[in-house]
Amino acid sequence: MKVLGILGSHRNDGATDKMLEAVMAGVQKANETEVVYLEDYPFKPDQGDKKDPVLDELEQKMLESDVWVLAAPTYWGGLAGKMKDFFDCMRQRLVRFDHTGGTHPDRFKDKHYLSITDCYTGAFENWVTGVTDQSFRTIDKVMSAAGVIKVHELVLTNTWGLKELPESKKQTCLKWGQRLNSVKKRDDSTLKRYIELFFMIAFMALITMGIQFGFKLVPSQGFWLRYASFVVIFYVLLGCILHFFTVVKHRRR
Repeated sequence: MKVLGILGSHRNDGATDKMLEAVMAGVQKANETEVVYLEDYPFKPDQGDKKDPVLDELEQKMLESDVWVLAAPTYWGGLAGKMKDFFDCMRQRLVRFDHTGGTHPDRFKDKHYLSITDCYTGAFENWVTGVTDQSFRTIDKVMSAAGVIKVHELVLTNTWGLKELPESKKQTCLKWGQRLNSVKKRDDSTLKRYIELFFMIAFMALITMGIQFGFKLVPSQGFWLRYASFVVIFYVLLGCILHFFTVVKHRRR
């Protein structure tokens, strides 16, 4: 198995690189590793049938790898420009376009990725406001379009003047690097997700009934009134949970 680290920062000795190094250090020596520093590759978009040879080289490295570790800092609440530029230039290689311009997974389908970002923002502020969320969303959107499966995401806050990684964060990076050694070759967690969905619905139904009876919101007569009460409460709870998992779920500390 090969693990490819892709560093999309303007420096190769900053906080982002330190996190990437810690993750890669956790990968067993029996597996091949390589780190690509995008600043060393003067890539540019393909011009029609004229392919950029630098992108050819990077694309080949990605094709030969089983897992990608995508590391880029967060600037101004978004993904660092170098990594975003790389995604933009790779857009016609990462996916297959149909006749309407729709995108479909292609050659990179079922590979895996772990994403890393960091920011100057403090841990509490990032936890409340989600400064780094947009960086993760950008990475996730590109990878999802390419059919690449997410393993995890790591974030480091309060990086202003940082010289060394906090020991706790270093250990977390090492742990996830070790987990990359046994990453599954395909996404076989569908059954797990359906089981989680079942228990989520069962839990919400129980809470809904508890609210109905606890606050005496169940009409004494009439099936449809009881039904309407249940649906409204259930809808509110479901909306809150979906909001959490689609907006607030990203790692913030």
